[in-house]
Amino acid sequence: MTATSLLILLFGPVYLLASRPWLFVLSCSLLLPLAWRRTRPAVAAGVVILVCLIQWAVGSEPVAGQIAVPLIIYATAAYGPAWASRTVLVAGMLGGIMLTTREYSSTAESGIMGLTIGALYTVLIWMLVLVSWTLGDLTRVRRLQLQALEDRTRRLEVEQQQERQLAAADERSHIAREMHDIVAHSLSVIITQADGARYAAAAKPELATEALATIAATGRDSLGEMRRLLGVLRSDDDSPTRPQPRLSDLDELLLGFRAATLQVTFEQIGAARRALPAGAELTAYRIIQEALTNVMKHAGPKAVAGVTLTWQARGLQLDIVDDGRGAAADPPSAGGGNGLRGMGERVSLYDGSLAAGPEQGGGFRVSAFIPYSEA
Repeated sequence: MTATSLLILLFGPVYLLASRPWLFVLSCSLLLPLAWRRTRPAVAAGVVILVCLIQWAVGSEPVAGQIAVPLIIYATAAYGPAWASRTVLVAGMLGGIMLTTREYSSTAESGIMGLTIGALYTVLIWMLVLVSWTLGDLTRVRRLQLQALEDRTRRLEVEQQQERQLAAADERSHIAREMHDIVAHSLSVIITQADGARYAAAAKPELATEALATIAATGRDSLGEMRRLLGVLRSDDDSPTRPQPRLSDLDELLLGFRAATLQVTFEQIGAARRALPAGAELTAYRIIQEALTNVMKHAGPKAVAGVTLTWQARGLQLDIVDDGRGAAADPPSAGGGNGLRGMGERVSLYDGSLAAGPEQGGGFRVSAFIPYSEA
């Protein structure tokens, strides 16, 4: 109920304004602050308290506008700051004592009867104040709970959006690494073999035929890898896929490089204390594949590479070294470095480490360590 409706309801009769105008002004002074009880509850409460003090000081009788007192107590407790809520509660309790003390000290009632009636009226006023304040405080608590729930919902939405973005970025990075490893390896072999076939076509046609066969086999393998990768990206869970490469597939990988005229030696030292996760084995496989691909691209046609797997107490140590003899197969591209960056990202997923750089006296070394996963 607004202040305007209260004015019309309580002071509609014209004779009240005509016969007792000061009571009308007093009631208006109590009711008008209700207009901003929600926007400025502390100010509205201060005005009502001030009017009540003036009313008490001049000895005015209670007026109908006194209904503003419990309403302003409720509004301040519900919408005002904590200090204002406590202030109106204390002011209401003190106001009850002040009102009953003045009323019954000036009447004929005295003795036990007067004290009893005064105490009863004080308790009734206190009950009205406490009920108004409690209802307002419950409204405040409910409003704060709803605000907290809305804030939590907004935070959850933001966090979910961020998680989706991070997941999408991680998936894009994973796909980029896989495609780089597949495409860079196969294209390096194809380019090397194509160059060899071109030079051998006139002098040794049988070598050109072997090179073309290697190109065809590499292309088919690469096509199969791409189909597997694209199959994983499909939403259809029944799309045909084949297992990811593991360390047991290294022999086949090295045979492919040897068929591409790269001299590769392989050595395995020690034995695994326990099996690496499939993802860690895939990481080791891709690092070896990428490092040997870089040897073919940059170390020259007569380069010799060595791959060493050392099973240590804490995990697997990989070392891929080449002697770097001969001219570079291709000049480095402007966007180079994706392979090394991809290897580093793969190793970091398993809390491993990667180091890559030129060797003293020529050649290049790629070293990686992949620890065992925690049991």
